[in-house]
Amino acid sequence: MFRKRHVLSMREFSRDEIDSVLDLASTLEPYARGKKSDMLSGKVLALLFFEPSTRTRMSFETAMKRLGGGVINLGPAEGSSIAKGESLADTVRVIGGYADAIVIRHPKEGSARLASEFSPVPVLNAGDGAGHHPTQTLLDLYTIKKESRIPDFKDLKVALVGDLKYGRTVHSLAYALSLYRAEITLVSPPILRMPPQIKADLLTKGTSVREVCDLSQVVRDIDVLYMTRIQRERFPDPVEYQKVARSYRITPEFLQRVKDNLIIMHPLPRVDEIASSVDSTPYARYFQQSFYGVPVRMALLKMLIGNADG
Repeated sequence: MFRKRHVLSMREFSRDEIDSVLDLASTLEPYARGKKSDMLSGKVLALLFFEPSTRTRMSFETAMKRLGGGVINLGPAEGSSIAKGESLADTVRVIGGYADAIVIRHPKEGSARLASEFSPVPVLNAGDGAGHHPTQTLLDLYTIKKESRIPDFKDLKVALVGDLKYGRTVHSLAYALSLYRAEITLVSPPILRMPPQIKADLLTKGTSVREVCDLSQVVRDIDVLYMTRIQRERFPDPVEYQKVARSYRITPEFLQRVKDNLIIMHPLPRVDEIASSVDSTPYARYFQQSFYGVPVRMALLKMLIGNADG
């Protein structure tokens, strides 16, 4: 089902395929916590990160090493042949000869798909500008499955909050949630609304979608509160960023009278949209969510480049 396949967008996944990744991640979680494994012994993963990353880069590296494989890292672009003018296509062709799979993060939307056209090995999209971030979505779904009281997603109510225009994590998650018939509420300032094409696609799939600016209108009715930061680096105009920089902030006081089963998620890093005092509440799940990136990415790597017999 997955062997030698590229992972570029959640739009290319069926619900059954997602479920197969989540199921395998569950069986691999003990290895993510330190149980020894050599499932990917002899395999090499290449990391090509043209944008800053902590969790995605390090969790992929951890996933590969926990399974007994090796990792090579391009490092800063200015220290590579890209600084000499080498094209992304040529870089991918070369590195594809060194590794069994490539993970790429790039500021330009569509870059991962371009890389896949030239790569001799599977390419995993770790974020392409304001486009997609499929492996983040898989760990988000795994978090909901593990941490919420609605592991089958039946009648799940999710609020996606913050930067819905530039936020690639919410773009990918919205598509995935539509496969599970979740009810989606989009909460953002008017200038950061979800792109019209994504909303149209969700409605075409029969997804229940509503759009509001005021989070307090909906926070008491939802099961999952998915916060995102307002991304300064995506704004062409700093003045426009300042207008919306502090649009939403979650505090313990704000969470009064929410559902007992509410979970709060965030792809991280956070700035000030979730107060640190929320960390100790029973609703916070964003640090567990970050850890779940390891077993989920272990599952993907095993399915993509693992030996057929094991």
